[in-house]
Amino acid sequence: MKQANQSEAVNQYMEKLDHPLKAEIERVRELILGSDSQITEHIKWNAPSFCYQGEDRVTFRLFPAVDSIQLIFHRGAKVKASTDFAFQDESGLLKWVAQDRATLIFHDMNEIEEKSTPFKIGRA
Repeated sequence: MKQANQSEAVNQYMEKLDHPLKAEIERVRELILGSDSQITEHIKWNAPSFCYQGEDRVTFRLFPAVDSIQLIFHRGAKVKASTDFAFQDESGLLKWVAQDRATLIFHDMNEIEEKSTPFKIGRA
C-alpha cells in the first residue's frame, strides 16, 4: 500500500531488490512508515533507512544474510556525545550491540507480525 511518506528513491530500490525475503522487507517498511507520518525514508548503507525529525533512526541490514532481515536502531552515522541515550524498549526484543545501537532480526512474516506490535518508531 502506497503511503504519503514513501520516497521515490526507496520505491525504485525496492523494485530492483533481489532478496528472498522481499515481501517481508516491504511489510516492515510499511509498518515503519505507517507508525508515524513524520517518518521519512531514504537509502543508506545500500538499504532503506528511516528518519524521524530529520535524524536517522532505523536502517535495514539486508546483506550478507539472506535467511533474515535485520533492523538497526541507531542515532545516525556519527557518534553522539550523550552517554545517557537509549531507545525505549519495554518489549525486550532489541539486542543491544552498543549503548546507542540495537538490532532486531526477522526471519519470516509471522515473526514480523508478532514482533511489530510493541514498536512505534518515532515516539520519544
